Amino acid sequence: MSGTLLRRLPYLAASTGAAVLFTLPFVWLISASLRPREYVFGTGFLPLPFAPANYAEAWSAVPLPTWLFNSVLVGVAAAAAVTISSAWVAFGFAYFRFPGRDLLFGLVLATMMLPFAVTMIPTYLIWSELRLTDTQVPLWAGNLFGSAFYIFLLRQFLLSLPREYFEAARVDGASYPQLFWKLAFPLIRPALLVAFVFEFKASWTDLLKPLIYLRNEELFTLPRGLKVVLDRFGYGGEQQWEVVLAGSVIATVPMLVLFFLAQRHFVEGIATSGRKG
Repeated sequence: MSGTLLRRLPYLAASTGAAVLFTLPFVWLISASLRPREYVFGTGFLPLPFAPANYAEAWSAVPLPTWLFNSVLVGVAAAAAVTISSAWVAFGFAYFRFPGRDLLFGLVLATMMLPFAVTMIPTYLIWSELRLTDTQVPLWAGNLFGSAFYIFLLRQFLLSLPREYFEAARVDGASYPQLFWKLAFPLIRPALLVAFVFEFKASWTDLLKPLIYLRNEELFTLPRGLKVVLDRFGYGGEQQWEVVLAGSVIATVPMLVLFFLAQRHFVEGIATSGRKG
């Protein structure tokens, strides 16, 4: 065994232990969702007896397909809106040099310090005046104004690009929108993918906004729908925990698939977004 491997062995052991520790709850969730009702909270990780019919029961007991579709629709709209709007603002902060730029950028970053609880009621009143409550619009339309976190992330990525690219394009007659769409946008694709996945995940797991704005069950997203499942089949309901757990697994799998499909670009975007050229 080489000296390098010996030095890395403690880190490998610690990483493996942490991975196992964080994976165990999900393994238990899958195992419990495949057991009959009376064995759901049994010991061990093997789903014995094996009851895959729990998933069919969960699928038919509540409108899970509708909630899945709503979550995908809202997630894509929210992620696309915040990614494009944040990239446009980040390009302005990275490319243009004007008096007060750093102060203005600092004010944008300062908005990250505002907790959602502070803006929750004023935001609700705005959507209420627009008569858009009990619609899915408030779940994604606010992202059209960008996000301080993604603006910072994308600005750092844009600063790592050689400015000569943009100056050469300007000499060739490119307009500022062309600089963004035809030059900057393709070059920052890994960072855009990071922002998209981050926001899609945030939308996919968001329960608070659907609780505030949605009343019609046909408009529910998965987190809001799982709250219905928990109320109906969990605490205070019919005590059919296998249905609750099966629904939870169904809600989790799409995000895992998305992460593994985008993993290479995701890691690349995280690794390079902090560099400043």
